[in-house]
Amino acid sequence: MTDELVSVEDHRDRILSSIDPLPAFDQPLMEAFGLAAAEDVYASVALPGFDNSAMDGYAVVHADVASATEENPVHLPVVGEIGAGQASLLAMSPGTAVKIMTGAPLPAGADSVVPYEWTDRGVANVVITSSPEPGQHVRPRGEDVAEGDLLVQEGTVLGPRQIGLLAAVGRPSVRSRPRPRVVILSTGSELREPGTPLGHDAVYDGNSFLLAAAARQAGAIAYRVGIVPDEPRAFTDALNDQLVRADMVLTSGGVSMGDYDVVKEALAPLGTVWFGAVAMQPGKPQGFGTIGEDRVPIITLPGNPVSSYISFEQFVLPAIRRMMGRTPYTRPSADALLIDGLRSPEGRRQFARGILSVVDGRLAVTPVGPQGSHMIGDLAESDALIVVPEKVTWVEAGETVTVLPLDEEF
Repeated sequence: MTDELVSVEDHRDRILSSIDPLPAFDQPLMEAFGLAAAEDVYASVALPGFDNSAMDGYAVVHADVASATEENPVHLPVVGEIGAGQASLLAMSPGTAVKIMTGAPLPAGADSVVPYEWTDRGVANVVITSSPEPGQHVRPRGEDVAEGDLLVQEGTVLGPRQIGLLAAVGRPSVRSRPRPRVVILSTGSELREPGTPLGHDAVYDGNSFLLAAAARQAGAIAYRVGIVPDEPRAFTDALNDQLVRADMVLTSGGVSMGDYDVVKEALAPLGTVWFGAVAMQPGKPQGFGTIGEDRVPIITLPGNPVSSYISFEQFVLPAIRRMMGRTPYTRPSADALLIDGLRSPEGRRQFARGILSVVDGRLAVTPVGPQGSHMIGDLAESDALIVVPEKVTWVEAGETVTVLPLDEEF
């Protein structure tokens, strides 16, 4: 592990330049929900596909009813009825009316629809007491979407509205990149599963749950593996067992300078994993490389929960989004008014926890408690990271700072 500090950007670029987007393939619409389209999708049909009625009423020729009023109603014979999906009558003659339901195709010869409310709702004959404008209450073919229109651009995340549109034009599937399969390993002989007895020198494993939930929120399929003790052979065995289902491996713990840093001890001899120090706080010890015959990417994170989570935000989240073909890779930032002064170490970029608010119409942020890397309670309370540059050691209350809102989708 080198002692030279690398920047956050350099380490992130190291990871992103070594990871390719996952291969795209046609997926059923509901399987593609939440994924990024890997193709431009054009309409092969128009919406609507035919002129149809926007109201329940009567299809007419406008010239026949133009003079209709309460005092001088127009009387027309009703020559048929058309329901949605039950269009047996395809054409009509001037001087007649056809009862028509909402969504039903307009018969040839008709150009307007008189709503029920302007009639006596007659069956054999109808009395019309008000005239629509020419073409009123008719949805013309292609009014919404024309054949050949671009519906979804490559890279668009497919949400409910996009899925509904693709289904409406008859697309049963869409080419998209799958969700990455991320395997999460927590290392540490002191770790215990939640719900089990806790010894005097043990702690519950929160990291693997934290990281698995973060990976799932990022759009990945998260596989949380059981706790791995501080034994290189046990770690290697667990890792080899998981590679068959992994597009990425994520570890927490065992990458620092201690005597029991099992991840570094097991992976360093491979020569394919870099371990080093990143100029950030928390999260200084980091590692990245590839393992196995398929060169599966592995990102090794520090063991303290806050360090682990912030490292996920800076390095793992962008990698997952790149695999999925989603941009931007990094979380958008914003400017905020700092409520309380904040100290920061020289030479390292601090990511301090904070709570967002609005003060006098302006976005503001308040630092949350001490900034220790073990304080997961403060992490859970916060909803933003305050970014303090490497050369800044103190930020006065009232100054403007850069924040990364954590709860906003992007």
